[in-house]
Amino acid sequence: MTIPSKDIRNSSDPDIAGSYYAMQRAGQAAIDLAIQTNTAIVTTIDGKIVRIPAAELIKQRQLRA
Repeated sequence: MTIPSKDIRNSSDPDIAGSYYAMQRAGQAAIDLAIQTNTAIVTTIDGKIVRIPAAELIKQRQLRA
């Protein structure tokens, strides 16, 4: 059973709507810190917990640039 999710960017509460972008900035800051300290981040991809080392984060960033 799939639970439909609402896009918080469409919330009538500006704090909730703005939190989407705040979470994006926090995620980017975590990636920046992992690269600076040569550590990994842990996240979920397709529902699986995944560890992404700094070297891979650097490669991903270079591909997007």
